Amino acid sequence: MSSFDVLVIGAGPAGLAAAILAQQAGATTALLAPRLEARDRRTVAMLGVSVDILKQAGIFAAVEGVSAPMRTMRLVDSTRRLIRAPLVEFHASEIGREVFGYNIPHAALVSALEQAATAIGVERIDGVAASIEPDLDAVTVVTGAGDTITARLLGAADGRRSPGREAAGIGVRSWSYPQSALVVNTAHALPHDDVSTEFHTETGPFTLVPLPGLHSAVVCVERPAEAERLMGLSDDALAAEFERRSHFLLGAIRIDGPRQVFPLTGLAARKFAARRIALIGEAAHVFPPIGAQGLNLGLRDAAVFANVIAGHLADPGSAAALSAYDRGRTGDVFTRTAGVDALNRTLLTSFLPVQAARGIGLFAMDRLPALKRAAMRRALAPHL
Repeated sequence: MSSFDVLVIGAGPAGLAAAILAQQAGATTALLAPRLEARDRRTVAMLGVSVDILKQAGIFAAVEGVSAPMRTMRLVDSTRRLIRAPLVEFHASEIGREVFGYNIPHAALVSALEQAATAIGVERIDGVAASIEPDLDAVTVVTGAGDTITARLLGAADGRRSPGREAAGIGVRSWSYPQSALVVNTAHALPHDDVSTEFHTETGPFTLVPLPGLHSAVVCVERPAEAERLMGLSDDALAAEFERRSHFLLGAIRIDGPRQVFPLTGLAARKFAARRIALIGEAAHVFPPIGAQGLNLGLRDAAVFANVIAGHLADPGSAAALSAYDRGRTGDVFTRTAGVDALNRTLLTSFLPVQAARGIGLFAMDRLPALKRAAMRRALAPHL
């Protein structure tokens, strides 16, 4: 039997960051997850405080060279509706920042986090949790190989179907959207100039996110049938479709890698900690790929998780610690869940008053610099 102060289940970026930061906070920490070959060519946009968290975890220098800075965020109303919003550009320099954040290859991020976890002394246990049993003083986990692990606090970073969440007895609210996202990397003829551009359409956003050089990641949100049609196109035909949807902003486009399609869903846990178990990442919240909130929120979970541990080292899974974690995440998660959901639904609705409200809001933001700066600072707000 192995015993630790903290056991994190799940080796995605949020789980790895949580384990690293917990170890830094002074807790003996282990990470339970199978080792998988990194094949994911997706990228993740890390904004504001997320970059600070990666620096605190000691891994940003390892990924900076393969990442692309995002200095400007551009919103374009590409609908054909009667009421349309103006083009709005948010510049990091307007709030005294050099960049909003960086678009980082997912595989490089995971690799850097795994190396950092090993270097700092997080014990890696290869395997899965066959059972999770919380008790008054500890959580007992039996692995698929039959090994027993106990910890005073379990960080459940084990995905949207989280066994850890189920063991904690925490319910969820879940929903789906009539949309799917097609994700693929591209090369193009014209420079993106470190600008992330989001075209808003009647079926969802079409987003071009910078990658190093003449490359960008594309996230195309569409009706499921249309997403599958796009998935079936040849590379040349899909590239031509992207050129049209982007209004030839980046010139000629070439598909640069495999494609992925996944349905858009949402999930929010009813609470974020119970029975010596704290929820992290998609165990706590799932977002559609709008506004780059998903993993950014997961990293803030990890940072608050470690901060609570640092303040409760005598017993990081105590009722006081769990209550502090729940309070620390409730407002941030619920506010951003509601914001992303509302933004997505305003694109889908044909109700004119809602379209008008969205257009007026973006118009006001474009014309009132103080409002615009406040919105940018709120989007990059600290996690603590």
